Amino acid sequence: MKDFGPIIRALLRNKTGAMLIALQIAITMTIMVNAIHMIINRSELMARSSGLDEANQFVVAQYGYRDDFNEKYVVQTDLDHIRNMPGVVDAIQTNSVPMSNGGTSMGLQVEPGADKEGLGVAIYMADDHALNTYGVKLIAGENFDPTEVEFRDGNTREWPQRAIISKAMAEALFPDLSPQQVVNKTVYINRNEPITIAGIIDQLQAPWVGWDNVERTMITPIRTMYKFSRYLVRTEPGRRDEVLEAVKSYLESRDVGRMLFPIETISDVREQSYRDANAMQTILWVIISILLIVTALGIVGLVTFTINRRRRQIGTRRALGASRGDILKYFLLENFVITSAGLLLGIIGSIGLNIWLVDAFDLPRIGWIYLPVAMVVLWLVGQLAVYGPAAKASRISPAIATRNV
Repeated sequence: MKDFGPIIRALLRNKTGAMLIALQIAITMTIMVNAIHMIINRSELMARSSGLDEANQFVVAQYGYRDDFNEKYVVQTDLDHIRNMPGVVDAIQTNSVPMSNGGTSMGLQVEPGADKEGLGVAIYMADDHALNTYGVKLIAGENFDPTEVEFRDGNTREWPQRAIISKAMAEALFPDLSPQQVVNKTVYINRNEPITIAGIIDQLQAPWVGWDNVERTMITPIRTMYKFSRYLVRTEPGRRDEVLEAVKSYLESRDVGRMLFPIETISDVREQSYRDANAMQTILWVIISILLIVTALGIVGLVTFTINRRRRQIGTRRALGASRGDILKYFLLENFVITSAGLLLGIIGSIGLNIWLVDAFDLPRIGWIYLPVAMVVLWLVGQLAVYGPAAKASRISPAIATRNV
């Protein structure tokens, strides 16, 4: 630590370069901490379970374009055939699937009336095969009876008398009740239309992955007659691709006046839904890498410039008995001081930027662990960057360094 005083005095005499490096380190830390926080936050969101048996499911959309398209007949005969195909666990017609970013939502209230507050819920429309096809677990209540399934066209406004909701939706509506106690409770849709809760499932995500209440869902016993719909098919483990081709061949073989859209596995649906988030993560990693490289190059440049200016001073110290290790430690300590000053500013900047991100984009606050980890990383980057020029300086010959230049 005997070099600490001379280092401070030397830095005060030549403040500009040191201040620029410290500022660069502060900016790098500020951006790096918040970028990594965003990456981890997005990674956690992308890793969430949708509630589906994703590895063994696929979805195919269709649109009936011909005037003689008999949707009720076509859907029923399709499902009867698909459900009996080898390797198929179950299949349904549905209006949407999790992570598809398109679907239906309504508001549910525990009391009727236009003046009562409602909670948003994503609505899936499917028959009594829905739970088995989704692969969800019924934790309270019962499944639909086949006789409850209604056919709904675009003009229908009324809703079925019973519905199944997710555990998250049950907790939002009745926070003080257990799932078993929520069964047979009445909620209201369209402000005044009652629906009895028939059952509670463990989890099923909404179609919109960016929705804050993505776990709040409801299944209604409805077959849609909108001309556009989807089939969700669940297969036995390991047979998805085989069954997919068989279903595709069967559907394409029927001339019923419809257009089939490309079949997608649920894994494909997930990948497409989170494509933007993945791209953002890649961009953030690139930004972090560039900042670290630029910071390291800045440190190398400053140290090299400093060494060139102090060649005679270094030579004098070497002539007076300073070892190579002493010279190396001097520059490593000098860089540590500059980096530490930048990191102190970086802590303030990191917290300040995070506060703004929380207010502007509703992101969670950074955990305290991000700050010391970032500091250690930047200390290491600084020491590695300065080591090469410092080692070169330690090899300066006293005789050469003390010549007039």
